[in-house]
Amino acid sequence: MRRRSLLSVLFITVCLPLVAVVYHRLAISSTFFHAPSSSDIMTEAPAGADGPGPAPTRPVIVVGSGLAGLSAAYTALVSGASSSCRLVERAPKPGGNSIKASSGINGGAGSDDIFLQDTFQSAGARYLQSPKDRSELIGTLIARSSAAIEFLTGLGVNLKTVAQLGGHSLARTRRPEGGSPPGWAIVSKLLDKLQNAEFQGSFELRHGCEVTRIHTKPNFSNNVLKDDNVRPDRSPSTVVGVDFVQNGGEYQFLEGPVVFATGGFAGDADGLLKTHRPDLAGMPSTNEPRPGAHALLSAIGAKLVDMDSVQIHPTGFVDPASPQTRLKFLAAEMLRGEGGILLYKGKRFFNELDTRDHVSNAIMSLPAAEGELRQWHIQILLDPGAAEAAAGHVKFYLSKGLLEKKKVSELDDTTKATLARYAETALGRLPDEFGRSSFGHWKLDPTKLESGAEVYIGWVTPIVHFTMGGAVINNHAQVLASDLGEPQRVIPGIWAAGEITGGIHGDNRLGGSSLLECVVFGRIAGEMAARWTLGSTTIQS
Repeated sequence: MRRRSLLSVLFITVCLPLVAVVYHRLAISSTFFHAPSSSDIMTEAPAGADGPGPAPTRPVIVVGSGLAGLSAAYTALVSGASSSCRLVERAPKPGGNSIKASSGINGGAGSDDIFLQDTFQSAGARYLQSPKDRSELIGTLIARSSAAIEFLTGLGVNLKTVAQLGGHSLARTRRPEGGSPPGWAIVSKLLDKLQNAEFQGSFELRHGCEVTRIHTKPNFSNNVLKDDNVRPDRSPSTVVGVDFVQNGGEYQFLEGPVVFATGGFAGDADGLLKTHRPDLAGMPSTNEPRPGAHALLSAIGAKLVDMDSVQIHPTGFVDPASPQTRLKFLAAEMLRGEGGILLYKGKRFFNELDTRDHVSNAIMSLPAAEGELRQWHIQILLDPGAAEAAAGHVKFYLSKGLLEKKKVSELDDTTKATLARYAETALGRLPDEFGRSSFGHWKLDPTKLESGAEVYIGWVTPIVHFTMGGAVINNHAQVLASDLGEPQRVIPGIWAAGEITGGIHGDNRLGGSSLLECVVFGRIAGEMAARWTLGSTTIQS
């Protein structure tokens, strides 16, 4: 039994990534390393009331104002194919969870093959379920990652600081210099661009809008997708718009192609989360409590995948002043990437830069803390070097009382001994007992632990953070009425991007790939929807 377990681990960690990369190279690289052409999607543009019209008279409708929605809206407007865009958001402010993202966005460092291998390995055994479709999605994500970084920097977003996060073979996660949170920096820049004079009259953002229905009209033989994988008699109805209610008022209808970017369901504790992962009941979360919007997609025939795949982030801050509060601040993974360590009763217990699921599982195998919430009492500790590299984050966490500064001399003997060994390891004098190979900016000298040196310490616990499951899409961001592995049945007139989608991350999402996913597939969806208004679905490279 033990031998079988060891063989399984060996296969997932060594063989699976190698097989995936070889598969990627030999079988499908030509499909997802190039922009989709019109022949990939549609050979004859539908016309009339059931499809895109002859002129861009209908706006592109974007549902959700997180990074995926904003990327889609901006791309739709600058593509030259759409005259207008209407963005509807249910919250009173734009930005969604994207604006809170704290570690960065992946891209523009190292080879695509290494990035592929890291992502395939992180996806785990779930990758083997429909490897061709999953490889196409992952391949599109990675092939377009450098272009995503160029897109953001071209808008004026500073992404010059690069760090290595858990599960990554090298440093590829970018964030602004000077400590600005990456989610806020990216989202605010896109919002500024969308709301400036250039798009006055062509862009509208409405808050407090709850979409209640996606409207469709039946297809007929002259406007089904001419694709070998789509049977005309099974072609789904075409999406033509949405119903929404603004601030509890009357129902309104918006007509046009739709980009769905409403986010995941990690905050839907009593709804989708309870349905698909009842074992996570009672755990804190980084997400505002709100229902998922997945039922709206299911109602038009969209398939959902990986709904039981929920990411538990290993480090959410427990506020000492209010430890039983369910909604918690994320202790950004870059704190560990820059050198921070995790301690249980003063001792390290795992490689802090392993994948999120492995670190979370290691913590959750330890005794839980007492209280109503399911949480653990783990310390995160940063030396002055790590704290300086993460200065913007540390300043914020200190202001919220989530980190405190202590002299090493004030620590207990067990923690001092752990610090001494780790400091020797970070300097290359000892091998790391847990296999950690990157130590960020740690610089605390083991000979100066008693000379007034200071460290930063906080209480952290695993938290419900991200949902890997959602609507099935293809690498053109089209919403499908078919499962992964089946012949694709595209639902015409609707695209999706961001956490509302599934199939990309598998068992575990790499840190920094959430923002990347939003930009890559948001841009694809925005351009596709804009071209739909002209009767074209060609995407330019």
